[in-house]
Amino acid sequence: MGAGHAHPLYVHGHSRVHRMAPEAKVAAAVTFVAAVAITPRQALWAFGVDAACLAGAIIASGIGPRFVLRRLAVVLPFVAFALFIPFVASGDRVDVFGLSLSREGLWGAWNVLVKATLGASASILLAGTTEIPRLLTGASRLRVPATLTAIASFMVRYLEVIAGELGRMRTAMAARGYAPRWLWQARPIATGAGALFVRSYERGERVHAAMLARGYTGAMPDLGERRASIGEWAVAAALPTIAWLAAVTALTGVLT
Repeated sequence: MGAGHAHPLYVHGHSRVHRMAPEAKVAAAVTFVAAVAITPRQALWAFGVDAACLAGAIIASGIGPRFVLRRLAVVLPFVAFALFIPFVASGDRVDVFGLSLSREGLWGAWNVLVKATLGASASILLAGTTEIPRLLTGASRLRVPATLTAIASFMVRYLEVIAGELGRMRTAMAARGYAPRWLWQARPIATGAGALFVRSYERGERVHAAMLARGYTGAMPDLGERRASIGEWAVAAALPTIAWLAAVTALTGVLT
């Protein structure tokens, strides 16, 4: 898979975040999300610190807050789920705008909302500043199993091919007058999906055989891209370090 395969979330840029080695960015994002996940829900100040640091990283990357806010639509299902928690949870009730809501449910809704938002924002920042080949390179350098990175790389590459075949099949069906309106007219769709699966499986076998013939040993070759320097690791570690300090401080306060 060549470097030209950019994904919709990637924003071309030349900021320091864009230029940073991928393994440092992947490690920083995962560590930051882990810190957010263990932060107690009552520690509002800790989430404020996390949000401020993340906002600073987004501004430094140059992708823009508006871009991140638009892509945060991915958390809407979690928000919709969280809105029901105060109504169905048990425990002490409080009146909010004339509605009787569970106090525990309100905290639960806040917990889902803030952690989903911060986690998704960190992921959007990572994806917006790192192309998919570099993401996979970073994951490989962080000792993610080679099988997983290989599956992910092929999935990204051939998803476009399979989507193109599906589009051509739909065009061919429409050209032959297929315009389903009822459930019992769905049989040709199921048949087409089965044919597409068989084609994809056979293509996978052919691609694998071709790779083995060219010396493939189960891991993609390193293209020689430079690795993260000590300075880059230090810069990347700043955000998760602050998040973990806030989380540990908040946990210590809760436990005591």
